[in-house]
Parts: sequence; structure tokens; C-alpha cells
Amino acid sequence: MTAADQPRSGAQAVDRAIHVLNCFEGDDPELSVSELAHRAGLPVSTTYRLAQALVRGRLLEQDPATDRYRIGQGLAALARPALSRLGIDAAAPHLYALAAGIRITVSLSIADDRDAVTVFQARPPVYFCPNQLPRARQPLRSSAVGHALLAFAPVRAIADGPDRRPTPLPPPDLDRVRRSGFAEQIIEREDPVRSVAVPILGPDRQVWGALGVQARSARLNAELVRGIVPAMRQIAGRIAPLFDSTAAITDVPVELYSR
Repeated sequence: MTAADQPRSGAQAVDRAIHVLNCFEGDDPELSVSELAHRAGLPVSTTYRLAQALVRGRLLEQDPATDRYRIGQGLAALARPALSRLGIDAAAPHLYALAAGIRITVSLSIADDRDAVTVFQARPPVYFCPNQLPRARQPLRSSAVGHALLAFAPVRAIADGPDRRPTPLPPPDLDRVRRSGFAEQIIEREDPVRSVAVPILGPDRQVWGALGVQARSARLNAELVRGIVPAMRQIAGRIAPLFDSTAAITDVPVELYSR
């Protein structure tokens, strides 16, 4: 890269600030400046200056007792129009009603590159436990919500090799998801957790997102799965018209379907 191609200092500072904000994605709501610097791969002094600028802009907050940083209310306010445009505000009452009915947290996930990203969670008023909370990002290829999305997403046309032969067909797991209308996964832990997901499909069968639930497999057993999947599919069908049709998945890299 030539000197002319190097980003200007102002643009570089913006890029670094965005990178710092992205470090808060996931399950850690608060980070010290050293933890933030480690995640960002930046010097502590640089990270501190960027974090303080983000605090002044209300995009981050700093706990006065611990000096740890967390996402600020200003960022939440900026996200509101996007959430409303996507239809999440209108869908929220239905998701809370579903969570209350089945007594398990309901998550709403969408595809982002090779991951399923949780964008909303509705907790039940009773019977909540931390096992019901999914990771913020889950791989499309190895999660129930990912399989619910992949099974109904169109495959991007890619031909492999010099002879341009077509790629292999999707794996049998996704065929089962299409036939049954839901995906299921056991998350191996000391106390195993079962995850179940159904796709949110538009009138043209385009997949917009997925509804997921998870709980200890001792509780979320096969009998309970049979009982809650019809309710999940009903709510998925009810909220599908509320979402922006432009947010539907238009194609998925075919390599995600290969084993």
C-alpha cells in the first residue's frame, strides 16, 4: 500500500472507534480498559482516548465505581429507528406472549455473514434461568437457529473447479429441518441444553429470521418440544408480515452447506 493509499488520521480514528464499539458484542456487558485494549488489539493509551471520546458521545458509559465501560444509552437511542424499521418493535408483544405461554425465553435471530445474530430476546415472567439465553452470535452451520435459517435460504450459485461442476447438495440435516419445519440441537455442557428453532418465512417462502428457544434438556425434552413447536410456528407466521421484506436472506454462500 502506498502512502496515498494509507487512511487519513481522521478516518483511521473513526475506524478504530468503531472497532472498539464492536468489542462489546457478546456476553460481557462491561470491560476494563485493559480488557478492551486486548480485544481491540490496540495500545491501552489509544484505547483509553477512544473510549473516553465514546463516553463523551454517549455511545459508551463508564461505571464511576469500577471504571469499567459498557454500551451507552446514546447507542441504544441510535438503534431504535433500525429496530423499528426491521419490524422488531411490532413483533415484540407477540414474542413476549409466546415466552409467557411456553415459560421459556424466546430469541429472534437474523443471519449476518456466517453467523446467526440474536437481535431481540423476550424473557418469560416466571421460570427464567440463564440457560435460556443464547450466545449473541452462533455459527450458521452448527446451531439450531443457523440451521433454521440455512434450510430455507436460497443457495448462492457457485461452480467449483475448472470444469465448473456444481457443488454438492445440502446436507441431510437441512432436509430434515425443511420436512419437519424446525431445527434442534443439543449443546453439550455439564448440564446439557437443548435448543429449538423455527424459521420466519414470508409469503414467498423467503426466510427473514428465526425464532429460537433453549433450556436444560432435562426440562426441554422431546415431549415439551412437540408441545411448543406448533406455538412457535404460529407466532413466526403471525410476525412474518411485520418485517421489512428487504431484510430477507437473498442468498447464502454454498460452502456453508458443505460438511
